[in-house]
Amino acid sequence: MWPVTASRTVYANPWIEVVEDDVVRPDGEPGLYGVVRLRRPAVFVVALTEADEVVLVTVDRHTTGPSVEVPAGGCEEPDPRDAARRELAEETGLRAEHWREVGRMDALNGICVAPEVVYLATGLSPVDGAGGAVAEVDEQEAEGISAVRTVPWPEVMAMVGDGRIRDGETVAALMFAALALGRVG
Repeated sequence: MWPVTASRTVYANPWIEVVEDDVVRPDGEPGLYGVVRLRRPAVFVVALTEADEVVLVTVDRHTTGPSVEVPAGGCEEPDPRDAARRELAEETGLRAEHWREVGRMDALNGICVAPEVVYLATGLSPVDGAGGAVAEVDEQEAEGISAVRTVPWPEVMAMVGDGRIRDGETVAALMFAALALGRVG
């Protein structure tokens, strides 16, 4: 444990808070530790088609440029599953009939407090009703999503292996899904 002797917020916005903690290090010496705290948990959706394809999005990230990922986002709702449903619809124009929580993780736990929940979504179909495709296109543009595509599971694994998928949270979400599907043992 790293006892905290003082703590101060040095930056905050609606999504994150950056805190500096005065700590006692494991060796007993005083230290300074910077921590990023998400203001709300995040959700990740591994959406799988009947043809065993994973729905992937390409997002233009300010930090890294184009990134191939599973649909994901912040949880504004009390139930993370509702946030996962919203993110899947906004980012892909799809809804899922079946939802299964397959894992929980902490992103960058050496510097962040960032809880995340991973869902496997199946029984996919296009979103219908209020908003429709136009709302999804507007949301995709606002989030920097340049492509939505389905990729066969073996090809997704190849993309992880050769570095075309580099987002650590997507890699972890895919591992949780693979375990839930009995594809690794």
